[in-house]
Amino acid sequence: MELVGTGVEGLDEMLGGGLPRNHIVTVLGAFGTGKTTLSLQFIMEGLTKGEKCIFITLEETVESIKMNAQSFGWDLQKYQDDETLAIVKLEPADVKTTLTRVKSELPEFISKFKADRLAIDSISLLNMMFPDEVERRTHLFELYQQIKATGTTALLTAEAKDDNPRSSRDGLVEYVSDGVILLLFNEPEGSKETQLVIQVVKVRRRKHLRQKKPYLITSHGIEVHTEADVF
Repeated sequence: MELVGTGVEGLDEMLGGGLPRNHIVTVLGAFGTGKTTLSLQFIMEGLTKGEKCIFITLEETVESIKMNAQSFGWDLQKYQDDETLAIVKLEPADVKTTLTRVKSELPEFISKFKADRLAIDSISLLNMMFPDEVERRTHLFELYQQIKATGTTALLTAEAKDDNPRSSRDGLVEYVSDGVILLLFNEPEGSKETQLVIQVVKVRRRKHLRQKKPYLITSHGIEVHTEADVF
């Protein structure tokens, strides 16, 4: 099984070497846990290896994404210039146009671009465009099937529920994904410190470490400390 590195050394160790190619993996977490950072790190890892990548944002502008990456020392502009990276902004407010682009244009765009990696930040906003749960489930499954058919490896971010950080807001993405990586705030009783914790909840057809491990968001991106224990 061919593996794809995430760009986060400790996370790759937890995954047993990386993500299986052509898997769709969801990074699930609350606001501020570093979901966008992890998805950018995943894309940068591919770019530095000469792979073609697509980053789709529903939350931030293209310029904001590039500035975010630059704060970690990642220059996305040069990869845009040599056409190995495409950053696409979708507008959640324009529901009809966005859904048309996703359903009709995205699979063809991924195939024509010959993308090795895809990141969507966030799939939660896309799902919110469907008010009906049955329709939401149907369209989400169709999107995943379309992405799988392109042969790309995808990392999708999803917002966790406020009252249940182990579940996505729609309760769907973690079930249709090939893998789920959970990002959590750990606040031990009696402690004044808040610790960031990562856990690989599932990866289909792959043995992986299931223990929670602490991580930091540094000036160079996310660092997972596999040698440390969660306090």
